[in-house]
Amino acid sequence: MSTIGSLDGLSAYARAARTTKPLGGTGQQAPGTGGLGGLAPGGGFGAMVEGMVSQTGDALRNAETQSIKQIGGKGDLIDVVTAIGAAETALDTVVAVRDRMVSAYSDIMRMQI
Repeated sequence: MSTIGSLDGLSAYARAARTTKPLGGTGQQAPGTGGLGGLAPGGGFGAMVEGMVSQTGDALRNAETQSIKQIGGKGDLIDVVTAIGAAETALDTVVAVRDRMVSAYSDIMRMQI
């Protein structure tokens, strides 16, 4: 039985963080993704979903950062738990929206023309 060392875990987090960064890496939000969860005036459904995914990625990265700080002895456990809770809630929301979108698409495809 092998164990995963801290450096292995850290390198895995680094690889995951690189793959989840937004395309372009400019740090700027796309038009219509600011404000209330991406619900800017004039923004469409796609912009809202894009904003939700971006915010979920940010929450997940924050949870990972807080966890890494705690592992290194520089973080507070309360911050870790709070960040993980926020990330879990955001991810659950995105998964629920995805499930509803797939269900709606299936319903549309079953409609008679």
